[in-house]
Amino acid sequence: MPNMRVLIACATFIAIAGCSGGGGGTPAGGPVPAPAGWPQISLSPVAGGFVQPVHVAHAGDGSGRIFVVEQAGRIRILDNGVVLPSPFLDISTKLVCCGEQGLLSVAFPPGFAAKGYFYVNYTRAPDGATVVARYRISAGDANAADPASEEVILTIPQPFANHNGGQLTFGPDGYLYIGMGDGGSGGDPLNNGQSPGTLLGKILRIDVESGTAPYVVPLDNPFVGVGGYLPEIWALGLRNPWRFSFDRGTGDLYIGDVGQGAVEEVDVQPAGDPGGRNYGWNIMEGGGCYNSVTCNAAGLTLPVATYDHSQGCSITGGVVYRGAALPALQGIYFYGDYCSGRIWGLRMKGAAWETAVLPVPGNPSMNITTFGEDEAGDVYVVNYANGDLLKILSP
Repeated sequence: MPNMRVLIACATFIAIAGCSGGGGGTPAGGPVPAPAGWPQISLSPVAGGFVQPVHVAHAGDGSGRIFVVEQAGRIRILDNGVVLPSPFLDISTKLVCCGEQGLLSVAFPPGFAAKGYFYVNYTRAPDGATVVARYRISAGDANAADPASEEVILTIPQPFANHNGGQLTFGPDGYLYIGMGDGGSGGDPLNNGQSPGTLLGKILRIDVESGTAPYVVPLDNPFVGVGGYLPEIWALGLRNPWRFSFDRGTGDLYIGDVGQGAVEEVDVQPAGDPGGRNYGWNIMEGGGCYNSVTCNAAGLTLPVATYDHSQGCSITGGVVYRGAALPALQGIYFYGDYCSGRIWGLRMKGAAWETAVLPVPGNPSMNITTFGEDEAGDVYVVNYANGDLLKILSP
């Protein structure tokens, strides 16, 4: 989840720095033009009233429904613009919340409409361990899951309450990718990010759809058969990859990795990459040295974009716009900051990456916990502070 530095006064997160700022970081007042060459964006309210929303997903089943994860343990459904009164799933008694703990994401497998089950990531009560579990839809009601149907896929002990990661995403290859933070505290005192013998500080890749319980490790995972490495590891050297996503157009993987005290970063793994990349934590923070004793960037994959803490304090990774309705946004990766509410765009220009803050008219105050997309490829952003779900538009 966003960094533990976020204020308790900002909903339920804990912090040492302030939490709410102007969305886009522009002066209060009227609209500010987008940077040269970038489209102007706006935010259109879609629904409100969500309680501590932290994740947005769709089921890929043709229903058009949007699923909003509430941190305290519920998943709500937005159906044709209406928030259904009963939750899709309520497992609030199973988990510990909140801070950086709780129900953190939901993922629907390819072919969900026929399979009738899905996956969640939560921190278990009372010990705060990460649990990835499968739940099934209730018989006769597509808008309700059976809370008694839990099948635990994976459990990972957590040494501290923060840096739990929490993202679940099915890749274009049909495998489940799981984001795991470094276990918490500060500075990765257990060196989990660089340790090959722990699942913490990693992105994992497992096969949960082959029918072999609870899962199997794909044979082409990069560390299968490599001594000392857990075979589930797909990437390492991550501090807290709170939100990551695959570009539905290209298959590229975009990772928003929360920084320590100075720099936030976006990492990109191109489609077709065999995995095994080391993104540097806790040797590096962003593109610079974090640990001066061990600092050596050789063999590390450095971020394609960073920002310092004059612009925010906790990155929220986003998604690439691939909808048909707004051609001006095509191919732009949108990401934001929990504390400042700024929204950035990131894209390739020639052979180089470029990024810019995209001002939002009205300069709204937001605490951004997630971006998401619907089946049509439209992009949404969540404001944790007031429970609003908003769509990104281009006038």
